[in-house]
Amino acid sequence: MKIVVIGGSGLIGSKVVNKLREAGHEVVAASPASGVNTITGEGLDAAMAGTQVVLDVANSPSFEDKAVLEFFQTSGRNLLAAEAKAGVKHHVALSVVGTDRLSESGYFRAKIAQEALIRDSGIPYTIVHSTQFFEFLGSIAQSGADGDSVHLSPAFVQPIASDDVAAAVADYTLGQPRNGVVEIAGPERVRLSDLVARYLKATNDKRTVVSDVHARYFGAELKDDTLVPGPNPRIGALNFEAWFALPKAPR
Repeated sequence: MKIVVIGGSGLIGSKVVNKLREAGHEVVAASPASGVNTITGEGLDAAMAGTQVVLDVANSPSFEDKAVLEFFQTSGRNLLAAEAKAGVKHHVALSVVGTDRLSESGYFRAKIAQEALIRDSGIPYTIVHSTQFFEFLGSIAQSGADGDSVHLSPAFVQPIASDDVAAAVADYTLGQPRNGVVEIAGPERVRLSDLVARYLKATNDKRTVVSDVHARYFGAELKDDTLVPGPNPRIGALNFEAWFALPKAPR
């Protein structure tokens, strides 16, 4: 098949592109750097010619409320219109477990809008809801930093390694459209504050994690079930220790 991966040069996109090419498919790693811009529409029609499947793993360069909403709405409309014109048979999008429970957050309101566009497009689709990636633990710690302490919610998370995300997304991209949501998660359910404390210890970061039920996550307060999957998610292979032992894991 010919498969276009929007955001094909990013953390997940680059891994998925490699997996799909290894499986023998013609894969276009689309991004503004390669001349395909979903915001301006530049290069979209040419990229879509002869394409059977589109995978969208692009993310907004800004998480500011107005900017992120404009990104996902504009990108979604342009991309889905180009797909409809070209007769694309399957649209796959990577999103986040708990999106529908996080409308207090501007980022997640934008993801909700993106998913609504997909559902209303008429194109067969699969939306992959993933839990948080281990790779973002450092950024999460920084988001709660206050001097020598880090204030984070004790809500449960079930984080997943980007390698496991890429493997799952590649499989869903090659599978039949689900016309619904599938969930992927890591093998261990743990409190966010405890996990980041383990991460800081492993990276020899001396800051102390403070468990704070009012600490915000992308602007939203969390409940214990906000960021964890429902029944029967696809479970990744790597827990925190196995991920951290990988050669490319952040130090």
